[in-house]
Amino acid sequence: MSQDKETPERKRERMRQEELKRNPAGSGHGGILSDLVGGLGWKGTGILVIMIIIVFFIAAFFLN
Repeated sequence: MSQDKETPERKRERMRQEELKRNPAGSGHGGILSDLVGGLGWKGTGILVIMIIIVFFIAAFFLN
């Protein structure tokens, strides 16, 4: 795939990999959460947020 036609997700991943090669200690910004959200896309991120909210309410219900 040429770089002119690469998707934004592939471009971000390529740029992230290049940054990790230059700075193996990490980028210093975001970290695990930004990697997770970047890999999931908007639908996956929405589902993750909904699941966290549901778990919070279930825990609040049982702990009270």
